[in-house]
Amino acid sequence: MTRKVALVTGAGSGVGKAVALALAEAGYSVALAGRRADALDAVAKEIGGEALAVPTDVTNADEVAALFAQVRERFGRLDLLFNNAGTGAPAIPLEDLTVAEWKKVVDTNLTGPFLCTQEAFRIMKDQDPRGGRIINNGSVSSEAPRPFSAPYTATKHAITGLTRSTSLDGRAYDIACGQIDIGNADTEMAQRMKTGVLQADGTMRAEPVMDVKHVADAVVYMASLPLDANVQFITVMATKMPFVGRG
Repeated sequence: MTRKVALVTGAGSGVGKAVALALAEAGYSVALAGRRADALDAVAKEIGGEALAVPTDVTNADEVAALFAQVRERFGRLDLLFNNAGTGAPAIPLEDLTVAEWKKVVDTNLTGPFLCTQEAFRIMKDQDPRGGRIINNGSVSSEAPRPFSAPYTATKHAITGLTRSTSLDGRAYDIACGQIDIGNADTEMAQRMKTGVLQADGTMRAEPVMDVKHVADAVVYMASLPLDANVQFITVMATKMPFVGRG
């Protein structure tokens, strides 16, 4: 059987790297996208074999189109897109944020996944066998905010809408779409959780974290389902993090 093909954005570190490695271990040919060529090359070297590293700014429509064209040229198809690339803004009062800081988060966290989803649709609906799966990284912030997180929280709420619309519009082409909401995975970005982050009551408190492998395992499970079954939403989080009843 032909190996299935996965594309992971934000694949140079953190959740993206862990998921890319797990998908490769599960037998996927993996394409890696992200801003930093050196980080992507390191992950590709760790995977070995057919891994394809394509430095890409997901906010740039031309670069996104070129990325998917390279994937199709190299592998001939696309079975899975993991929309993972994301960024945040400074943790300051929303009235002090600049328009540029707001737009950077919106462009990366929302426009980027939209552009990637468009290109995935164009490949998946015309390939044989038809269809594929798209998994969006929503974050627990798609349901509840942290203090001073308006841009990030707004985009992650919007990702939930994109997930639902993609699920609906993808039905005609056998394209399934689901969302994984992640809470405090132990990555480079979560190191501050261990030392103390601002809580809704104004205090600073360290928070529990979990092994990022649990996230990767969940994505591999979602990807393993046949296209007539779908995990629409799943939350994987450190059990004792402040999320349920966040304030």
